[in-house]
Amino acid sequence: MQQWIAEIAYDSTSGAKREVETFYLPTEDDVRNEISKRNGYVLSIRPHERSPIERLLARSTMWQVQLLRGIQFRSTSTSPGVALWKIIQSERSPMRQNILAPAREALSRGLGIIDALKALNIFDPGTLAILAASDKANKLEDGIPHAIHSITQKRKNTRAIMGTLSWLGFDVFTIVQSLIWGRGMVLDWFKDNKPTSPEEQEKYDTVVTNLSLTWDILIVTAVAIAVFMCWVIISFMANKGKKDWPTARIVRKIPMIGGYLRDLGFADSMSACARMLKGLVPINVALDQASEATTSPEIAQYWIDTAKDLERGIMLGGALDREPLTYTERLELATLSDLSQVATIMESIAEMRAQAAKTKHSLIVWLAFALTGVYLAIAFGSAIYALTVMNMSMDSMMSGLMEGSF
Repeated sequence: MQQWIAEIAYDSTSGAKREVETFYLPTEDDVRNEISKRNGYVLSIRPHERSPIERLLARSTMWQVQLLRGIQFRSTSTSPGVALWKIIQSERSPMRQNILAPAREALSRGLGIIDALKALNIFDPGTLAILAASDKANKLEDGIPHAIHSITQKRKNTRAIMGTLSWLGFDVFTIVQSLIWGRGMVLDWFKDNKPTSPEEQEKYDTVVTNLSLTWDILIVTAVAIAVFMCWVIISFMANKGKKDWPTARIVRKIPMIGGYLRDLGFADSMSACARMLKGLVPINVALDQASEATTSPEIAQYWIDTAKDLERGIMLGGALDREPLTYTERLELATLSDLSQVATIMESIAEMRAQAAKTKHSLIVWLAFALTGVYLAIAFGSAIYALTVMNMSMDSMMSGLMEGSF
């Protein structure tokens, strides 16, 4: 489903009348069919697009939390769908009206509140899974605080990582800038002030060559890492909400970061599935929603395979007992003897995965500090080494002057 902006011409008693309308439909052909039913003529159709400022505002966690709290407060006296509709109708900011337009179109076509929130394309799959699970159990207002907690916690993690990387990046940037600007000047001085002795000159040339190679490696490494990080950040911002794309696959292959994302995905999906089971949602529906709660194809496939095994008649405990669960988690599932215990075990696994993700987050931060420290140590060490080379040249020059004076 996608929102489309169509320019339409209608026949009227005063002649052709041109209007611009929005549609929330799967394809452009569906939009044309809908316009034909209204006896209109298509002039142009284009996908709904947001300006860069609107995209930044829509992805602001503060605004997401504000929207969810508004739904929660209004849901005490009406249904969540009506609460969202009232929020949209009461919005006066043109920018926010444009952001909320897909949800308004979805609600006007009779879709539910979860479909409307998905149409906004501003929430991550984990948050949507929590809301969908609560809605399936007819307790959306109770699930909103958990969704808000998930958003704020992920915001804290993101800020911690970005703050660490920014600080370390600034340190590396200053060192690299010094290397780039000082490299030519220092190496040129070395070339112009070689020792006069053939033996010392050979040793001197070897030292200068190694120093030049070291600085080149440091500069190229830093620039390559900076380009890669910028590419990853831009790609994740541009593809937010998508299940899978090349950059995400590359990032998931990085050992510790891949494990961190896997733990977060399992924590979100397990928590969502447990919430639905406690709300007496059918198991097949709960497993299907759990597969939608993560952007990791590996975790989504876990839930899909579990659902297929259940359809084949395998017991739930055996269907859930599979990779990529850890040995400890599979032992917990092995103790399953009653369907009522499933939600409790899933909540336990979700807590363990959340704690594991928190531990990996700390390790990633400290590892970044350690690697940056190694880089800076090499950079400073090479600079000190350059001073020893300079002393070698100065000593040779002084020896030459002393010999010439005698």
